[in-house]
Amino acid sequence: MEQLLEILNEIQPGVDYLHCEDLIDSHFLNSLDIIALVAEVEDAFDVTIPTVEIVPENFNSAQRMWELIQRLIEEG
Repeated sequence: MEQLLEILNEIQPGVDYLHCEDLIDSHFLNSLDIIALVAEVEDAFDVTIPTVEIVPENFNSAQRMWELIQRLIEEG
């Protein structure tokens, strides 16, 4: 999770990622941020995020993103 938080802070600093649960809905992250985030996460965690998984529900909070990453790692 720490590595994910570092990536998020590099992309969009100044957001309380531990507590915010509406990163997309409240426009803390925009579409370009999500593209950068997907690329960084894929590199950092050696996963591929399928297009169908790039939905607000999976990116509205750091916790949801972490759950997605963990699931993708388990699915291998």
